[in-house]
Amino acid sequence: MDPADDCATESEPCLSSPHGHFSSEPLPVYVNIHRVRRLVLVSIDDPYTIEHFREPALNSLLVRPLVERLYDPQDTTVVYSLLANRVYFLREQSGLVHQNVNVARATLCELVASRVLRRFHEDNPGPAGLLLVAHNLLDGLDPFQGASSDVEREGRHLQWPIQERGGQERKLTALELAILSESKAFISSAACQRVVDAVHSGRVIYTPLSFVDVLPDHYKYRPMSLYNPRDAPLLNHYRLIVPRIRAVVELVQYLVLLAFYVLTMIHRHRNFNRWELVFAIYTAGWVLQEFAAIIEHGWEVHTQNLWAFLDITFVIIYSIYVPARLYDLSIGHLHDGIGLHILCISAPVLLTRIAFNLMPHSIVFISLHAMMKDFTVLTFLALWCFAGFLLALQWLSAIDSSNSEFAPSWSTVGKWLLWIWFGLDGTGIEESINFHVILGPTLMVSFAFLGNTLFLTILVAILTNTFSTIIANEAAEIRFRRTVLTFEGVKSDSIFAYPPPFNILALVILLPLKFVVTSRFSPHGDVLAVLKSEPPEDVVRRFDELDPLDEIQDVEVGAPLETTANAI
Repeated sequence: MDPADDCATESEPCLSSPHGHFSSEPLPVYVNIHRVRRLVLVSIDDPYTIEHFREPALNSLLVRPLVERLYDPQDTTVVYSLLANRVYFLREQSGLVHQNVNVARATLCELVASRVLRRFHEDNPGPAGLLLVAHNLLDGLDPFQGASSDVEREGRHLQWPIQERGGQERKLTALELAILSESKAFISSAACQRVVDAVHSGRVIYTPLSFVDVLPDHYKYRPMSLYNPRDAPLLNHYRLIVPRIRAVVELVQYLVLLAFYVLTMIHRHRNFNRWELVFAIYTAGWVLQEFAAIIEHGWEVHTQNLWAFLDITFVIIYSIYVPARLYDLSIGHLHDGIGLHILCISAPVLLTRIAFNLMPHSIVFISLHAMMKDFTVLTFLALWCFAGFLLALQWLSAIDSSNSEFAPSWSTVGKWLLWIWFGLDGTGIEESINFHVILGPTLMVSFAFLGNTLFLTILVAILTNTFSTIIANEAAEIRFRRTVLTFEGVKSDSIFAYPPPFNILALVILLPLKFVVTSRFSPHGDVLAVLKSEPPEDVVRRFDELDPLDEIQDVEVGAPLETTANAI
């Protein structure tokens, strides 16, 4: 008898597929996401690491059965669903125990996604196979696709502006989810790098999905395809969105910015510096391009760029420089004003950025980028502690009226604390008795222990651990950063077609034509929202038919790893 005859009606699922899928068509994205979540929650409840999952015991009892159950040659949404669950598990962490378990679940999602993508890679060689694997990674998918209207209405939250883009609204790609969740093992896999290399070189052409377009140009949206130079025109301006070419264009634009900056500083003492005027206008266009790059794929993706923190620092400096320079103009101090002093501090940022551009795959710069996050957090905590000691000493000095001649200013007390912090001078400890006979020295010595000893020790330990982790996974780190550059290098916003400062002119002329925006919030909210809401009863029944619990129990790993290994 034909297995299809077992289906009662056309609307009911047919379970004759060897992978447990419906034989008629792939599952909707919404159903796939919740199906993956259900399988992962039932299968694992222990804080395993990636090394545990790769051992023969868990690999044969857990990872391989999940891959066999989820892999469907006709369904290109499984990888997306797995990575969406990884994002969810990494964000939904509460308590130390649950945090470790959720990290293990996120790791399992990444590993299974890598194996599923590898199956597509191995089963589909050649150009057609490359295009199929690219569809797994670069097709835009809506996490609520396939959900009922009631579920969608209750689950969706307010997002960034939803612009009409030919059916591509609210969609994300699997590669973007991999970058958001820092799935470095997945990205460094051969299957993923096959697609990244093809996109970087321009062999695979696709129109990226942006959250907000400054100058939308959605009529240019084209389906994913393989580039054929024989069919392309001689002067093909679409090749400018190829990441390899785009990187060269952006480097040239940055070198022009640096040249204008150097010429501005060389002639900074003139009453009218024409180079400064050119620099200010050109930099405004460059800042506009940076802003467009941030909203193209969202803040979280942009900050994964290797030199993003340098660009953001320069944007902040420029934002302070412009009003300060206008103030200089109003008082007639163009030759030596506050704005020029502020502009001077841009030199280490701009020159360092050149080094990052020339050696983007250097493990030293990759480590520096990774350590900046830890360094920033610890520095903020140290400054908070520093402010507490500063207030305590200043208020203690004001209360103690026995020594009326001792009245140090805020800056003086801050200088003493700073010198103690860096171990340069002990004047603050000598003067501490003037604050209070007992409490003054106690505060100063406590600050010396906390700042100079404890904080620096913790800082060195954390940064050393971060650096050693990156060195141990050097290949994966380099491939991850290269993937981020490739993903961000493909642009869809028309604003990138105009080099600075002409993009300002395009903005002034074309922006008034586009006023189709609503309130804007998190652009990745749908990925979390779709998993925070429970699926309806009909979807749960569908899960029971797809993945009966008595079958899933065979791959459950609630027992310790030793017990699981003995079960083989």
